[in-house]
Parts: sequence; C-alpha cells; structure tokens
Amino acid sequence: MRKLTIINPEESKSIIQKEIHRTDEGRLQHRLHCMLLICDGKTCAEVAALFGDSVRATQYWIKRFNELGIPGLRDSFRPGRLGRLSPDEKEALVQDLHQNPRDLGYSQNLWDGKLLSHHIPKKFNVELKVRQCQNLFHKFNFRRRKPRPVIAKGDSKAQEGFKKNA
Repeated sequence: MRKLTIINPEESKSIIQKEIHRTDEGRLQHRLHCMLLICDGKTCAEVAALFGDSVRATQYWIKRFNELGIPGLRDSFRPGRLGRLSPDEKEALVQDLHQNPRDLGYSQNLWDGKLLSHHIPKKFNVELKVRQCQNLFHKFNFRRRKPRPVIAKGDSKAQEGFKKNA
C-alpha cells in the first residue's frame, strides 16, 4: 500500500496549529494529547518538539495537571485591559451622541471619529484616538447618517413630478 502524504505539509501544519489555538476547547484537547504522550513515557522536550510547543510550556502544563487534574489544563479567565471610560461616562457619551453636535457647541451637524476624539477629552478628560472613537460608534450601535442633499433653490412641486413613486 502506498504511503499517504499531505500536500504542502508546512502550510497545512500552520493552519492546523492556528485552528488548535483558536478556541479554548482546541487548546484543552491539545494539552490533553500532550499529557497522554507524557504518560506513555515521552519527555517534555520530545513532546514539545513533536507539537511545536516550548519545553517550558509543557512543563507548566504537567505541573498544573498534577496539582489540579484536567481543570488545570483549561485556560484561566482573561478579562483583558480595562476601558478608559467608566460605564457612567459611556452612558453619558451615548446621550451626547444622540444630540446634534451643534447643540453641544460644535460647528458640525454630524458626529464622526474626529469630532468625538475632540469631544471626549473636553468632557471626560480622557484622550482617545480617532480610530478608537470610530470603534465606540460601532460598540454603541450608533450609525452616522448623512442627510440627503437638498438642492438649493429647488422647486419642491416640480421635483415631486419627477419621482417614480409619487
């Protein structure tokens, strides 16, 4: 019987490793497989080389497995970095976004990232870049709506006659 091979093994290996590390469940399964090989008598260095992990990480997993069992191989909760705006400040910002910028003393009619990055330091004493402000629009489900252009000196009665669905 002919030996089966994977086409482009290096790229396939990279794709598989990314998929394993993508989810918590995949990482747990990976660590369990490593523990099985350790139980079969392989050394940390052999297992690490086989899976492309560091020897230190493998040793750390063994230590956690010995102390806590399978729950020790699960990833711990990672809350991430705290936001710069407090929940109360975010709520106040949403209220500001529902107002016209002109009502707050700005010369623009619409909110955009640049205006918001100018408004936040004035009101909350916190510096945010334009891109972070654009992300806040998305996070708050806030859509910037541009008004339809109005033709200056246009005759509204004549325009009604040109509409398809009058």
